[in-house]
Amino acid sequence: MKVFPTFLVVALGMAALPAFAQSNTKDRVLSIASPWEITSLDPSKAGYVFTRLEIAETLVEVNNAGALVPGLAASWEVAKDQLTWRFKLRPSAKFHDGSAVTADAAAKSLERALAQPGVLRNAGVKKISADAGAVVIELNKAFTALPAFLAHNSTQILAPASYAADGSVKAVIGSGPYRITAVQPPQKVTAERFAAFDGKAPAIEKISYLAAGRGETRGMLAESAQADLVFTHDAAAFDRLKQKPTLQFHTLPIPRTIYIKVNAGLPKFADVRVRQAMSLALDRAGMATAILREPKAAATQLFAPGMDEWHLNGLAPLSRNVAQARELLKAAGWVAGSNGMLTKDGQPFKATLRTFPDRPELPPMAAAIQAQFKEIGIDLAVAVANSSEIPAGHKDGSLELGLLARNYGLVPDPLGTLLQDFTATGGDWGAMGWRSAQITSALESLSTTADEKRRSQLRGSIATILQAELPVIPVAWYQHTATSNKRLDGVSIDPLERSYRISQMRWK
Repeated sequence: MKVFPTFLVVALGMAALPAFAQSNTKDRVLSIASPWEITSLDPSKAGYVFTRLEIAETLVEVNNAGALVPGLAASWEVAKDQLTWRFKLRPSAKFHDGSAVTADAAAKSLERALAQPGVLRNAGVKKISADAGAVVIELNKAFTALPAFLAHNSTQILAPASYAADGSVKAVIGSGPYRITAVQPPQKVTAERFAAFDGKAPAIEKISYLAAGRGETRGMLAESAQADLVFTHDAAAFDRLKQKPTLQFHTLPIPRTIYIKVNAGLPKFADVRVRQAMSLALDRAGMATAILREPKAAATQLFAPGMDEWHLNGLAPLSRNVAQARELLKAAGWVAGSNGMLTKDGQPFKATLRTFPDRPELPPMAAAIQAQFKEIGIDLAVAVANSSEIPAGHKDGSLELGLLARNYGLVPDPLGTLLQDFTATGGDWGAMGWRSAQITSALESLSTTADEKRRSQLRGSIATILQAELPVIPVAWYQHTATSNKRLDGVSIDPLERSYRISQMRWK
């Protein structure tokens, strides 16, 4: 049996993963490594771990083409007035404790999700109930994207036994093809095939998930075959991983954008000319090439080309122009001193950019932005800490700038993310100290209208305003990366990052 090298065990600070060299595939454990810790059992906080591992299900699923398909709900329909939706459940579905998945249990899970921070709060839900094997959702007003919202991991359905008396989640008892055998927060989950799953039985019988925060560690896990499936690699390791004969390297663009979250409520960032100058200072092409190893990843607008309904081909692209940036800052009242650094009313232009290492490209990108802002006279400090520092800074008002990667596919309709980020009060990962009556109106209209021509116009209006106002400053379109050991067959990467698709895999 293989064991972890000592340096890996020390780096992970925990017991090594099991070895996977057994000749009997029935005894093999599929090992998965990613940067994301199990911070909670609560779906509203870390539900993505349990949906990606196919432990918990949502009412609605998404197929490989990105279309909505049945999940726990076998079908759904909406009343003519668009105010009442019925989601009929799979009659044979069972929870991992052996109890039946009932409409009442599903309704109670969704009621709890509605009471927690999450996308469902933006759906205008009036009431959730159960009726004749169906979950019934009544709305205050028409909301066309409701099925897409019910595909989000925060709306996963758990068994009644999952909840403690106070309503907190004490165990994740889902209905997916895999059931949990052990959870060791914040780093490890083990699971096995659920024999009573009412769908096709997966070929992989056992899985182990490890949260490994350092990119170097994940690369070592892949190269040493201590992990079979590894997500989010450091770009500096791409060439080495591609040359490893035992590995298959996967990369694909996904609807996630790296951007700078700006606290536009601060006087120094309130002037749109300052935000435009910051955007003009960015060498997006250089960062995409040198850091991401993908020149096409340079973001010329917020939404990536793959987001056909949101990406506008005719939109004037974001570009680099240092001279124009300096002129805009001068017009906004900022004066360059003899050392080139800016002051206004005797105060230097200083700011702190927060970011986190879970996505390995962010810290080097932050360092590059620091140098590029210095060219236009902004003294930028970089603070690399836990990702939670960005939403925490949003809540307490201390955040000045944050560098992050925002996924517009976690809700299959990007409207779900935009409603969180750009409403009047902003959002933890979106706008801060900035509001637009036009954006608010457009998002509300997009939520209620079914006319496709009107929906297209509204999407274009939203993209155009965000490009002009820059409450967030796009830097790069994200390239998702993963490696899989070649002893695995049937591996495919979900561009929406909803599932690891383990049930589609098998051992060679």
